[in-house]
Amino acid sequence: MKFTLGWLKEHLETEASLETILAALNDIGLEVEGVENPAEKLEGFFVAKVLTADPHPQADKLQVLTVDAGNGALQVVCGAPNARAGLIGVFGVEGATVPANGMVLRKAAIRGVESNGMMCSTRELELGEDHDGIIELPADAPVGTKFADYARLDDPVIDLSITPNRQDCMGVRGIARDLAAKGLGRLRPLDEVVAHLPALAPQGAGPDVRVEDEEGCPAFYARAVRGVKNGPSPEWLQQRLQAVGQKPISALVDITNFVMLGLGRPLHVYDMASLRGALVARKARAGEEVLALNGKSYTLDPTMTVIADEVGAHDIGGIMGGEHSGAQDGTTDVLIECAWFTPESIARTGQKLNLTSDARARFERGVDPAFLDEGLDIATRLVVALCGGSPSEATRAGRPPVERKIVAYDPARCLSLAGVDVSADAQKAILEKLGFAVAADWSVTVPSWRRDIDGPADLVEEVVRIHGLANVPSTPLPRAPGVAKPIATPEQLMERRVRRMAASRGLNEAINWSFISEKEAETVGGGDWTLANPISEDLKVMRPSLLPGLLSAARRNADRGAPSIRLFEVGRRYFRRADGSSDERLTVGIVLAGDRTPRGWATGKAQPFTAYDAKAEALALLAAAGAPVANLQMMGEAGASFHPGQSGTLRLGPKAVLAEYGVLHPALAKRFDLSGTVVAVQIFLDAIPQKRRSGFMRAPYAPPALQSVTRDFAFLVPEGVEGDALVRAVRGADKKAIVDARLFDVFTGAGVEPGMKSLAVEVTLQPGEKSFTEEELSAISAAVVKAAGKLGGTLRG
Repeated sequence: MKFTLGWLKEHLETEASLETILAALNDIGLEVEGVENPAEKLEGFFVAKVLTADPHPQADKLQVLTVDAGNGALQVVCGAPNARAGLIGVFGVEGATVPANGMVLRKAAIRGVESNGMMCSTRELELGEDHDGIIELPADAPVGTKFADYARLDDPVIDLSITPNRQDCMGVRGIARDLAAKGLGRLRPLDEVVAHLPALAPQGAGPDVRVEDEEGCPAFYARAVRGVKNGPSPEWLQQRLQAVGQKPISALVDITNFVMLGLGRPLHVYDMASLRGALVARKARAGEEVLALNGKSYTLDPTMTVIADEVGAHDIGGIMGGEHSGAQDGTTDVLIECAWFTPESIARTGQKLNLTSDARARFERGVDPAFLDEGLDIATRLVVALCGGSPSEATRAGRPPVERKIVAYDPARCLSLAGVDVSADAQKAILEKLGFAVAADWSVTVPSWRRDIDGPADLVEEVVRIHGLANVPSTPLPRAPGVAKPIATPEQLMERRVRRMAASRGLNEAINWSFISEKEAETVGGGDWTLANPISEDLKVMRPSLLPGLLSAARRNADRGAPSIRLFEVGRRYFRRADGSSDERLTVGIVLAGDRTPRGWATGKAQPFTAYDAKAEALALLAAAGAPVANLQMMGEAGASFHPGQSGTLRLGPKAVLAEYGVLHPALAKRFDLSGTVVAVQIFLDAIPQKRRSGFMRAPYAPPALQSVTRDFAFLVPEGVEGDALVRAVRGADKKAIVDARLFDVFTGAGVEPGMKSLAVEVTLQPGEKSFTEEELSAISAAVVKAAGKLGGTLRG
């Protein structure tokens, strides 16, 4: 929500400084996102008079001007066709920065002629789109005056972040009311604010408007104004709208935007010449289309509310008007619509159509239902003041929900709920300044513009924020004496270990949304849960896999030139159980892309990541998580997301899959615009068996007294035997003596018969109280060879 300081002071009589106002806004919960003063970027631009204008000796389209900006005549080269002697315009002196392009004005020679500064157009000063010539000011404009002061542009623009529950602050007047309650001044009565407008003198019956959709549009008020003259709105109104980012269109349209931003009351103006018969608020017909003011056509369904005449729909009710029935330059008779739309209906329609507007932002929060008559009257008075014409009586179709809510309140709740001791009298004064009516028995009547107030806790919040959030004391919670007991769950401890291990291995943590787009979900087989009210169409599906989010992050890093991408994420995946309930599974995702090692004189070309890198990361993180890594089995391929033949799974038995890893399927990598080899891992932490708890004490570490012994074995095994299977068989040959076994060589070729391969295993033996004898070593070796023989392996000679 943007507004100017001057606009605020039309509603708030105050002597407070800008800094005081900004501090108060933050203190009452209206977060200030930014402040910008248009006058600051116009520093160095002055009202100036062109004294002479002569042709440039070296260029037909340029002129050499002498300009007086209050400090004597300066020579300026100008290419504007309207530059002439006697013209009063805007001159940028040497050292000024042109707002449109950031150019700093310097003394320079243009085609051999010295130029000092610049005569400016509206586009160059970001005050409009006109670039055909320089600005022309009235003849009585004071030469030498700062242009920002002359044009009354020294008016700071304040940008607030309005939370969804504060519908009353979607207009300048609601913000002024809060500041007045804070004690920064007096809220001017609305009659005083609009006292300069002509009084209404209605003539004749009002327009024919009706309500057929009481659910979507309970109330539809309207008034006709005949004989208006549309055209550009006055300069003050254009400046007010431009300051807050609105583009001036015409007087009639600008009036509706002015009332919406100032009073929080959206309106719409129809050209009566385009209407046929009565104007009706009704449900849309299936397949009915509306060409909206944004130039796009929308297909509607019967759940949506439209404003229509006998011919068809003109307006997507409460969201956006139609293009062909809006006010035009030649409009002479208008119908002003002031309706109240059900917030829930507006929200659903906007979501279905993916259509946003300033009107929707206000109606779906909840516009004041008791402000229809006043809003319509003020808009009519503005139309008459700026466009002329004769207003009719108002037509009131339907009835807005104006029943007031009454909340039973106890002032003691402020201390018990918020921990702030505010006297009863002070609480009563705060609530009354905010528009609440407080009875003697503390029955509080909620104002019509505060549909967010439901109970006593909401009233406590109002008191506390106006009292000042900075005044809420920081009181520590009571704590039992002694050392605090650990509160982290085993799952939380496991997450911490995994994160630390991943970071120690050079991986960078990514934190992605738990939602992905439908297109991304399709790449991993689709999701089970689709949100009905997503924050974006690209964040609609609860992720069934961590890979899409990580791959998107990898692509963003690659697009920005990252040579080596090493990302991990710890998060949850979401599924639907057979009974229809939701299921969340804690998972670690890893994506490695780009160069594993950069090119160099010793390594040659850059080396990509391989499936073995993915497996190494999976094993390291599983070990950190407490998984029995020594018992893991490598089985099969990882699934459709991975490259066939270059992927695998780590399991505890056939069904308990703890991790899947490998090279990403080329088709999936292409979907995310990733080139080269991409490897990925998913570790399913919830599948790791929980250790039995045996107390907080762990057994003391007792290192072996004797040095371990290593023995190497090379076996010829069939090509189909996996190295993992051989290593596990060797390790199980003598579980007491053999403490480790690892594969260190794979060989095929000369000396190895076809269909076979050579696998070399290093076996680590740990003696106990005494060293191994030759007989014991021979027995262990025989057991190793026998275990390998069960897989078809023979000791290689």
